[in-house]
Amino acid sequence: MSGWLGVLPCRIGQIFITGEGDGKVALCHRDDVERSDLTIYQGPDFAAEIARYDDTDAYRPLKTAPNLRHGWQLVLADLSQARLAVDYFYPGRGAAFRAWENRDLRTTPLRETLGRQSGIYRVAAKISDGEADEVVGNFCRSDGGCLRTILWKRDVAGAIASNLLPASKFDPNFDQTGRGENARPLLCQEACNLVVAELRSAVKPTESRET
Repeated sequence: MSGWLGVLPCRIGQIFITGEGDGKVALCHRDDVERSDLTIYQGPDFAAEIARYDDTDAYRPLKTAPNLRHGWQLVLADLSQARLAVDYFYPGRGAAFRAWENRDLRTTPLRETLGRQSGIYRVAAKISDGEADEVVGNFCRSDGGCLRTILWKRDVAGAIASNLLPASKFDPNFDQTGRGENARPLLCQEACNLVVAELRSAVKPTESRET
């Protein structure tokens, strides 16, 4: 791989990116490539609005969830604007990809992430390996959960993030949308705050009361 957008056309998450001539770049949902009835937007700032809600107008707290809304095309002046737009769609994933390509991406084990929590989230560190296995396996799955490719481990010993996830969930060369196409990965170097919140909720009530 070379570069975040690479050679056009390319795919990142649920987005298809192609050149439009005169240096312009167009983005749309990968499901909508053959559609001719898309609503056209111009300018990268529209990406933030498109990414905010799903097809039912429900808010999307996790931008890498596989529920990006359909029916739009974003036409941009150049690759620079395209990179900015993709960062609105998938915040921070371009920087993570570039660091990974340069072998500079630092991953953080789940237990380390939980160990530095404070306040009401501190109790999440009490979660058992079995409970963590189930929460991560359900919340982070690509089908209905999150399209990121997990690079972090459960602990410093290198235990897998969840035994309930397939090996492909940890493979940057696998298209997490399930299409089997060549796509740039959305890399996950550390459990996000939404996962931490789920882990906190899963801690046994008796353990929560002890804090």
